[in-house]
Amino acid sequence: MALDTVETPFAAVENVLGGGMSYFTMAASLYDAVNVVAVVGTDFPVPYLDQFKQRRTDLRGLRAEPGETFRWGARYHMDMNARDTLFTELGVFANFHPDLPADYCRAEITFLGNITPALQLDVLRQTEAGGTQLRALDTIELWIETARDDLLEVMRRVDIVLLAEEEARQIAGVSSLRAAARFILGLGPRMLVLKQGSYGSLLYGADGSFFAAPAYPLDDVRDPTGAGDAFAGGFLGYLAGRLGCGVHLAPLDYKRALVHGNIMGSFACEEFSVERLCALTPEQVATRYREFVEFTHFERAT
Repeated sequence: MALDTVETPFAAVENVLGGGMSYFTMAASLYDAVNVVAVVGTDFPVPYLDQFKQRRTDLRGLRAEPGETFRWGARYHMDMNARDTLFTELGVFANFHPDLPADYCRAEITFLGNITPALQLDVLRQTEAGGTQLRALDTIELWIETARDDLLEVMRRVDIVLLAEEEARQIAGVSSLRAAARFILGLGPRMLVLKQGSYGSLLYGADGSFFAAPAYPLDDVRDPTGAGDAFAGGFLGYLAGRLGCGVHLAPLDYKRALVHGNIMGSFACEEFSVERLCALTPEQVATRYREFVEFTHFERAT
């Protein structure tokens, strides 16, 4: 959970609600309840907390520590796929150690956001006896470069890995995405999700299966910050909703989840911060899903 300062060629905002947890939670809570584990400083604005309380979120895992909240700033170029990081101030996040309430460890899905791999491993250990059905992780370039061994160990112990395509290439040390997928899936995960920004996403299975979903065509991209985290929220939120209904997840569920991930990522880009996600309704998600079905469907040639 962070405070973001973002500049695009068209507008700028300062100290708005950000951080991967915020985008993930606002997206996933449209599908199922979310247990939040995060840390903020005593400077964190109370109105931002109220936004979470209006959704299906449990904030018992959120700690407020003396000091300043994590802050991040970036400037985007005309090509919104490219940005420059202006500053990163860890604040109280520098000494953050996730401590999960006991009932959190019984959640059907555990999502490891892009904290250090050592902390991700610690969270996994806390949930080992809880009966979690799916464990998923995300990461960033920094941990690939500085904590590779720990990161590979986490990947060996999860079911789903979500990465940007350039991160997959970096981990595997190859240029081919298919070769990178084989390397990562060879570590042990059952599925690999590759996020491709404005080009969509890919789903690889350890059984050799493959599925691709395009990005939703937006008329106006206001701010792509957090789109990947919103994608993860849509993907895992959809699966959590299915599990909550007692469904045994089938390959089609994961394909639909990929589309829901793309949908939530597209909504996140339509406004700065989490504003669009906060205003989103299940009916709007369903409408965009139907549009996805319409523009991706085609008949087999006879």
